Amino acid sequence: MDQKIPFICIVVGTVALAFSFLAEWAWPAVFVPILICGVPIVWGAIVGVVKEHDITADVLVSVAIVASVLIEEYDAAAEIAIIMQIGGFLEEATVNHANKSIMRLVGMKPTTARIVSGGDERIVPVEEVSLGDVVRILPGEMVPVDGIVASGSSSVNNSILTGESVPRDISVGDRVSSGTVNMYGSVDVSVDRIGEDSTIARMARIIENADAGKSKVVRTADRWAVYIVVIAFAVAILSYVAFRDIYRSVTVLVVFCPCALILATPTAIMAATGNMSKRGILVKDGGAVERMASVDTVLIDKTGTLTTGNIECCGFTGTSEDVSPEELESLVSAVESRSEHPLGRAISAAHEGGLLDVTDFEYLPGKGVSGTVTGRRVVAGNESLMRDLCPDNLDDTLRLASKAREDGYTVILAGVDGSVCGFAVLSDTLKGCSYDAVADLKGLGLRTVMLTGDTRQVAEKMADALDMDEVVWECLPEDKLGTIESFEKDGGRTCMVGDGINDAPSLKRADVGIAMGGIGNEMATESSDIVFVDDDVSKLGGVIRLSRRTLLTIKAGIAFSIALNSVAMVMAVFGFMGPIAGALVHNIGSVIVIIMAAMLLRFDCWTRDRTDGSPSGIPGTA
Repeated sequence: MDQKIPFICIVVGTVALAFSFLAEWAWPAVFVPILICGVPIVWGAIVGVVKEHDITADVLVSVAIVASVLIEEYDAAAEIAIIMQIGGFLEEATVNHANKSIMRLVGMKPTTARIVSGGDERIVPVEEVSLGDVVRILPGEMVPVDGIVASGSSSVNNSILTGESVPRDISVGDRVSSGTVNMYGSVDVSVDRIGEDSTIARMARIIENADAGKSKVVRTADRWAVYIVVIAFAVAILSYVAFRDIYRSVTVLVVFCPCALILATPTAIMAATGNMSKRGILVKDGGAVERMASVDTVLIDKTGTLTTGNIECCGFTGTSEDVSPEELESLVSAVESRSEHPLGRAISAAHEGGLLDVTDFEYLPGKGVSGTVTGRRVVAGNESLMRDLCPDNLDDTLRLASKAREDGYTVILAGVDGSVCGFAVLSDTLKGCSYDAVADLKGLGLRTVMLTGDTRQVAEKMADALDMDEVVWECLPEDKLGTIESFEKDGGRTCMVGDGINDAPSLKRADVGIAMGGIGNEMATESSDIVFVDDDVSKLGGVIRLSRRTLLTIKAGIAFSIALNSVAMVMAVFGFMGPIAGALVHNIGSVIVIIMAAMLLRFDCWTRDRTDGSPSGIPGTA
């Protein structure tokens, strides 16, 4: 809904009402707010009752407006109409339903494919690709189809599906999925899934349907609407029967109008979102603030959320007396400096000395690199490459390297002059703020769960370092979604925190989705309810504390408004208050509720004891 029109109506209506008080001849101006602010409320209530059989707080508001007009208490009708429009405007302003995720996903899908047949290549629309076709994918291209590698080898970036920070090597017989990116070598893929069965199409459907079961926040006043309407009408009728005074009955309807009750929720949420915005936290869905207060399980994506997403080399381990670890590092770093692979860049970046000259450099897609350094042939890569070029001492080195792999590290084998001499140990690095975040969440009594596409060893190493309650590894988007659904099926309320495209369905499905906006993918931020602009995950605890205080403020505002309306109703029944005074009570009650909400702007939920960062003695952390 365009917010400009309601805002203009509120401003014009308020000015017109104020103008009607200036002089006796200006009194007709009071009809302006009744028409532009009151009529839409009345019409909306009629449509809701007739078409949807839905009794909301607007029903009683409409009756009060109409009744005030009928007994010529136009000022009261105008004030009620304006206050209700203000409440509706604030409520709408806290909600952002803009969701372009599906269109983004469709837009990023490749539109063409390169089909290879009989030695010829032809580019066709993806829709024309058939099962069994062979599609050639060049370095740097996004994979347009699902299939099995028929020839060639390379590495693919799977982050769109798993969030995994390390590229996956592929060769003949390996599966590739649409939406991933071919990084280096050219590969031919035999297509076995097309159209709606493709990975990227299934991803779009997952995102589209992710919030189908998500609980919706019903306007607080509407939850009370049936009781409010029944009580108000019953008291109004009894008042008329007892005193035969229509003014008393109308006053009952006016004072029992839930103005302060309706304002309690949007004003509190607006204040809370204002507090968060000062901390670099953007709230896209105001209802998420209410939902966040009841969350009991926080699920956090690993790569890019708890970790930096950058691979770092933790050092070299030597396995040969002929080459020391220091010399091996110097030789391998020189060769890897010529590579564009993320693991190679991490190794060369970690080397503190100058890099030696390299000749005869060769990159072997999906396997590793080789080159000549100071007259020695240096090879770095995976086991397959070592068996081909450096078979000596390989098995002994693999036994030593297996321990590092079990501890969750990535291992790059290194050989010199035909013999394996050791290996490099690499790891993603935890953010210092991640320790603060998890400790704070556990202090608030919340269950913490890590979700990651990485292997079990990597996942458990990171989860243990952070002391998280649970960890789920090797997750695809549907796995993360299923994990959230399983928690909610058991009655839990979930908050999902992530940064990548693969997190988008889970962010959308969870009760509250929080995206890292600085490094996060645009689709993740659009699928979320809350965005951390600076990626500081340690602010999670503050958001939860503020949400809990906000819910407490809302309940206090509701209790106050009900108490105020009840007292005013008794006074109206016994003739101590007329319609104008009843409208004034609304104004006083609304102002008090707004003041209560405004206190949330200054609520300090961010100050707490902090750790100094990562504990000492944990390798691969920052």
